[in-house]
Amino acid sequence: MNAVRTRIKICGITRVADGEAAAAAGADAIGVIFWRGTPRAVDFAQAQAIVAALPPLVTVVGLFVDPTEDEVRAALAAVPLDVLQFHGAEPPAFCRGFGRRYLKAVAVRDGVDLLEYAARYDDAAGLIFDAYREGDLPGGTGHAFDWSLLADVRAALRPPVVLSGGLDAGNVGRAIGATRPWAVDVSSGVEERGPDGKPRRGAKDHARIGAFVRAVQDADAGLSAGG
Repeated sequence: MNAVRTRIKICGITRVADGEAAAAAGADAIGVIFWRGTPRAVDFAQAQAIVAALPPLVTVVGLFVDPTEDEVRAALAAVPLDVLQFHGAEPPAFCRGFGRRYLKAVAVRDGVDLLEYAARYDDAAGLIFDAYREGDLPGGTGHAFDWSLLADVRAALRPPVVLSGGLDAGNVGRAIGATRPWAVDVSSGVEERGPDGKPRRGAKDHARIGAFVRAVQDADAGLSAGG
């Protein structure tokens, strides 16, 4: 019987307490966003405080959307980032130009050849498959894509697969069973809810974080038991 463990990244951390809660719940990585086009963005001082409060062995991922080279280098100089994440249309040469491991987001939508796109970033530390919604944020929209699109090409992908897009404690088990990713990446699915029931972007709900991590662990246990 082979043990299964899906890694977990909690993205869009803006508060020290939320980073601590993610680590305490068992997350493997947290993401801090430097793209100013989202309420989940942090400045360098916020990111420094979040990272300083983390226990050891929690990976810190810095997320960018179509940044300039200077913007990435400024973040690297200010914040101890372990991995870079590019969530826009950054070309492969740009992503690999910083001497740092990187993750590249792949927007899953009609007309995109996932294998062809992924092949361009074959040196990535991992590929994040995320939902695409016209006119919405490039990630963290709270919407899922058709997981069968990824399942159909999963075996042919070389870099490790990170599943994102609309995940929460209620569906992540099914998502893991359908796609068998190396890791899952969640943001809106673990955020506080406003009076309208919508996620408060950038404010994490610690109970939701715990429930999400437990749901991943339960899914892994089921896969291990099934061989």
